[in-house]
Amino acid sequence: MQAQQTVMLKDSLREHMFTFAELGSLIDTTGRLTFNQIRRLDRSSSFSTNRASTPQNTQINQYYWYKLRIDHQDTQRKLFVLEFFDQTIDHIDAYIPTKNGEYAQIILGDQSNFSARPFKHKNFVVPLYDELQGTHAYYFRIKSSQLADIIIVLRSIDYFVGYALGEYFSFGIFYGMIVIFCFYNMVMLFAVKQRAYLYYVCYLICVGLFEMCTDGIAYHYLWPNSSSWNQFAFGVVLCLMSIFALLFTQRLLLLHRKAPRLHFFISIIIALRLLFFAYCLLLDKSLFNYKFLEAIPLFVAFGSGIYIWLTGYRPARYFVIGYGFLFFGYLVKFLIMLGFTWLNFGILSYYILSFCFIMEMTFLSLAIGDRVRVLKYSRDRAQQRTIKQMKINQELKDNINRALEAKVKVRTKELVEKSTIIAQQNEALFTANRTLQEQRDEIARINALLNKDNEELKENVQQVTRARVLSTDVRFDEFSKLYPDQESCLKFLAELKWKEGYQCKKCNSNSYYPGHLPYSRRCSSCGYEESATAHTLLQNVRIPINKSFYLIYLIYSTKGKISSHKLSDILSIRQSTCWAYSKKIKQQIEDKKFSFRKSNEKGWSELLF
Repeated sequence: MQAQQTVMLKDSLREHMFTFAELGSLIDTTGRLTFNQIRRLDRSSSFSTNRASTPQNTQINQYYWYKLRIDHQDTQRKLFVLEFFDQTIDHIDAYIPTKNGEYAQIILGDQSNFSARPFKHKNFVVPLYDELQGTHAYYFRIKSSQLADIIIVLRSIDYFVGYALGEYFSFGIFYGMIVIFCFYNMVMLFAVKQRAYLYYVCYLICVGLFEMCTDGIAYHYLWPNSSSWNQFAFGVVLCLMSIFALLFTQRLLLLHRKAPRLHFFISIIIALRLLFFAYCLLLDKSLFNYKFLEAIPLFVAFGSGIYIWLTGYRPARYFVIGYGFLFFGYLVKFLIMLGFTWLNFGILSYYILSFCFIMEMTFLSLAIGDRVRVLKYSRDRAQQRTIKQMKINQELKDNINRALEAKVKVRTKELVEKSTIIAQQNEALFTANRTLQEQRDEIARINALLNKDNEELKENVQQVTRARVLSTDVRFDEFSKLYPDQESCLKFLAELKWKEGYQCKKCNSNSYYPGHLPYSRRCSSCGYEESATAHTLLQNVRIPINKSFYLIYLIYSTKGKISSHKLSDILSIRQSTCWAYSKKIKQQIEDKKFSFRKSNEKGWSELLF
């Protein structure tokens, strides 16, 4: 095993980053090792030498111990500090050697309130004690719920102050650019009244808040005393940033018109992203740390831009270039997370996503401006075509009007000549109409007389037919003319049944109103409803009622001598049904003691009751 290297502290030293063999590490799988136990393990060479330029906590939520060695022999006048670059580390216990040989503990991390830090800086800064002599070991106990870069930098206090001022100044430039972009696009929103600008402004605000959460600026200035909110604030902002980016993509690229299926697919991605956000917020906030899932909205937006660009929509080219930068920055960060540590070569790789955001915002603003230019160009061309078409229409209108005026003059002359002829014809028609009116009145009088005669003849035919049915033998087709369907049969049966007045079978009341069934009557007093077939020979009969009428008529007219087989042939009913029903009718005849004389005026209808 390679021995851990010691860093020499000199007054001329301005900055030194601990990498490779300068860092030793130990994983505390139990999370219960004390500082004294760690020092004993250090003496037994339990710390392993770091083999990467930037170590990471590859095992999430595990305690890591890191050790570095500093030789204080050549420092007399300067003060030095140790700075942790990654602001997302949840918990840091720093054990710093003092001049009396003891160790002082300093607690840092984004789970602690910002005001508890020894230096009010966005990064975690640990001061080194002065007047130390010899080589001393520094220990750090680190735990984080997400992948963190353990970048430790040794700086002199004067260089740190200058560096911090320059860093905050660069942040001011970065966030100032975001504010300028927001203001510019807000002005464009009020000027152009297009929703794409609103989505873009919201997206820029979310980008700024996300970068502030990532850089630690938000914890420094916006919510320094809300450590619990600071743990997942970046997840809330990241979700909003993805949603507004997809909404902006739909609007800028006109997907609802140019690619409806792609527009619908992006809407589904937005809905799924919101569901995942709700699940993280309500059930498991640790899932906010899976930032790589934001690759899905990024790929969708980037792919949509490429597709629309290939279809010939020119503003999409700036969109693709802008998202190309963002895609590159995200890819670098993703590869570093996967273990490609050679990409993590310093400040440039650490802040590469911020640089890519600036480039993306620049090109997206160009894309919006290009879209406005295209719209203005299209509008101007449309106006020119409209003006040209209006001129052509005016010329056509003038030509048509001149032609119409000439035709009107010719037509007017023709109409004057024809109007004289029409007036003469109208006079002749008036005389003819008067004659036709007299003839129509005469025809109407004759028709009225004929209608009256027809009504009398029809009534006489019905009376003759009814009398013949009641007294003579007729065929079924003749019989059906008088009783063609169920309604006519029920009407005849109801009139015959209640010809002497209605009386309720239950309460003997004489008042009624129509029931639910055809030609039934419901008692007004007790509500009892009586159908036309109730208490008659046709009650509960399953064969058609007009055939039942005719069957009764045949048995009556033959004085019961017709066979059930004959009845079955005539009525097309099963012989067994005819036999059972004829037996019932014959019993009715026997009970009433009919004499079977055809001249009887009541005839077969008396058998119904």
